[in-house]
Amino acid sequence: MLADPWQARNDYIDVVLDRSPESLDRFFAVHLPKRRPLDEAGRIRLLKLLELQRHAMLMYTSCGWFFDELSGLETVQVIMYAGRAIQLAQELFGDHIEDGFLERLAKARSNLPEHGNGADIYRRWVKPAAIDLPKVAAHYAISSLFERYEERDAIFCYDIERQDHRLQESGRARLSVGKARVRSRITQETELLTYGAVHLGDHNINAGVRSFQGDEAYAAMRQDASAAFAAADFPQAIRLLDRHFGETAYNLRSLFKDEQRKIVDVILDSTLEEAESALRQLYEAHAPLLRFLSDMGAHLPKVFTVIAEFVVNSSLRREFESGFVAPERVSVLLDVARRERVALDGAGLSYTLRHSLENMIERLQRDPDDVPLLQRLVQVVAMADALPFRVDLWRVQNRYYEMLRDVRPRFEQEDSEQAREWVRRFVELGESLKIRVPEAQHASEVA
Repeated sequence: MLADPWQARNDYIDVVLDRSPESLDRFFAVHLPKRRPLDEAGRIRLLKLLELQRHAMLMYTSCGWFFDELSGLETVQVIMYAGRAIQLAQELFGDHIEDGFLERLAKARSNLPEHGNGADIYRRWVKPAAIDLPKVAAHYAISSLFERYEERDAIFCYDIERQDHRLQESGRARLSVGKARVRSRITQETELLTYGAVHLGDHNINAGVRSFQGDEAYAAMRQDASAAFAAADFPQAIRLLDRHFGETAYNLRSLFKDEQRKIVDVILDSTLEEAESALRQLYEAHAPLLRFLSDMGAHLPKVFTVIAEFVVNSSLRREFESGFVAPERVSVLLDVARRERVALDGAGLSYTLRHSLENMIERLQRDPDDVPLLQRLVQVVAMADALPFRVDLWRVQNRYYEMLRDVRPRFEQEDSEQAREWVRRFVELGESLKIRVPEAQHASEVA
């Protein structure tokens, strides 16, 4: 397929670094035999062969073979490289080299009994991570239940061209059906696939994918599943999807890891909101009793202590997350925490407040004339300094210094009461941030 296979393998790094169509065309122009041009299928096969070679090289990454534990990150990664090489080899040649590989891998045992041997590790972590075009479509189908895609979109190294899509909702339940063309930017392989996914709340997600079987079959699936879902016959909708897509089913675990975490967070948010609402009602109903017992120095029942800790910390976190932190509200909550002997989540609250302060000063950098924001920032930084836990203000201090150097001189040169007020507030902010603000007319004069 190539004029000089070894040189082509070496030059393939240029394609790895730049997957654009222009880069591929340059590679093909140099390395394809002039008298035997390849059609689209041939080019896809060639790219798969080159990727097979690349992963066969990657699986010998040395750090993966000098290990203390077979289930460690480095070793699992090189086994993943081997898994990709096996996947491509079986697609290209139709053999079953995976079986022999697992026989050999099973002879390597983990030092941790719960992880078993190399074959167990492969089945638990490597095999589920293998990606093909139907799995990309399944990812698209499931994630489309929670987020919107454009007609042409991308999921990592795959391009998605949506040709039809329908989303239905009924309470917490959702149904997504459609068809889309999925294309790999790595191998240029493409396939038109139909999909269906249903979410019944929490983690209960079921999805199916198959190659496009024609307009009539697709229209029938879409009509039947939509009708059953619209009638709130969710078991029937799932049975219809199973009948159309066969035994291969996908669920929340089928999502790519980054998206999986994002969807889990979305699901947990609504669940946590319900739990927080219930606990907050309990707390508010019995707060007077808790304060009375606390003032008496009496022992508080453990269940009420846990509820109080959850509600107070949650209220503080929400206050810190808001784009308009109110120090007076924070002061009230801290007073409640002291009186009711609530243990504060210092690490979590510090992290949240730090990010809010960073966002505030970034907004001020973009719009320095926002005096109310500057005043609020002065108040919140002063409040942060008085909290019973430390807040890392390193990034805020760096941003302040940039404004000290680049923005303050402009206000100093303006002869107006508003500019003088801005400078006063800005100096006050610097003092709260433990930064010595020079009295010179320009910050650039600081030694």
